[in-house]
Amino acid sequence: MRPPLQEGASTTLAHKFSSLTFTDSVKDVQREMGSRPANEKLTERGSPNDTFGEFEKDFVSRRDGFYISTVGETGWPYIQFRGGPPGFLKVVDDHTLAYADVTGNRQYISSGNLRSNPRAALFLMDYPHQARLKILGTTELIPWKDAPAWKDQLLLPERARPERVVLIHLAAFDWNCPQHIPQRWTVDELKQTPIFKHIESLEAEVKRLRNELAARATGTEITGKDKIAAST
Repeated sequence: MRPPLQEGASTTLAHKFSSLTFTDSVKDVQREMGSRPANEKLTERGSPNDTFGEFEKDFVSRRDGFYISTVGETGWPYIQFRGGPPGFLKVVDDHTLAYADVTGNRQYISSGNLRSNPRAALFLMDYPHQARLKILGTTELIPWKDAPAWKDQLLLPERARPERVVLIHLAAFDWNCPQHIPQRWTVDELKQTPIFKHIESLEAEVKRLRNELAARATGTEITGKDKIAAST
């Protein structure tokens, strides 16, 4: 799954993601490694990537988890995984995402970090299609009891207790190339692939052969309906 070019995107606006992440130190390393000219063109001519398009909205709505990075007052970064049913990370509008933050191990590292520094980075992964969406945003934490009525539209993990609504106001996003992203599937994703059907046919064949071997060992011949039953 590769993101399409943004039709009608202006080439006069700077690529927002690289404008925010290509610091002087980053540029120095790019020059040392010979990639600065290409990255400079990206900043100057790339799509702004500061508004979610339909492709990004659809991608977000299909995810059942994401990684979120925050930075604490000691300067140390912290990464946490958030999971739930597909669509639990809700697209509110072209510039905003939201999810219900539920009770976990009660350390509250991410929540505490976001209280002192509301900036966050998100990685959304699609492992089967080797796609990765990176999002930079400013967060807003609202206690569940004070959140607007649309909070009830937010999907929750099974038996989860929501504590707050987390709003993510988009600063910029970017797509990664698929290189080095391993392909892996959840059970539900695997069931939608030809691989799963192949596994099912192999399991049926193994069961049939086992039944035939067992019948031969007891001197019983499997015929007619028994053959059909042995293979199901």
